[in-house]
Amino acid sequence: MLLRIHLINFIFFMESLLKYVQDNLIAKKDFPDFSTGDTITVYYEIKEGEKSRVQFFRGVVIQRRGTGATETFTIRKMSGEVGVERIFPINMPAIQKIEVNKHGKVRRARIFYYRELRGKKARIKEIRK
Repeated sequence: MLLRIHLINFIFFMESLLKYVQDNLIAKKDFPDFSTGDTITVYYEIKEGEKSRVQFFRGVVIQRRGTGATETFTIRKMSGEVGVERIFPINMPAIQKIEVNKHGKVRRARIFYYRELRGKKARIKEIRK
């Protein structure tokens, strides 16, 4: 019984320590608020040999996952007839900026059904702000 109490206290201490490190010591960038269904453009830096350039990826946010330093978001875009998805960590140092192009109205936090939709069915209703 005493060992269980010490174990619970240790776990609580480690969780609070991890939260403190994530909040205070990990550098955070100020990105606009976006959620699932929004159309966003992510500008990120690509290094090719000695050169570096900024490339953008524009698409619909399919999901946001995780919290704190390990948070990621998935973007899907159509390149011709082929769907392309990319997962970005929110704290990725290569991300220069994120622009929200449209706010979309969806009822789910993860819109994986969007992968099967084509043409006019793949439209997401826009929220005007």
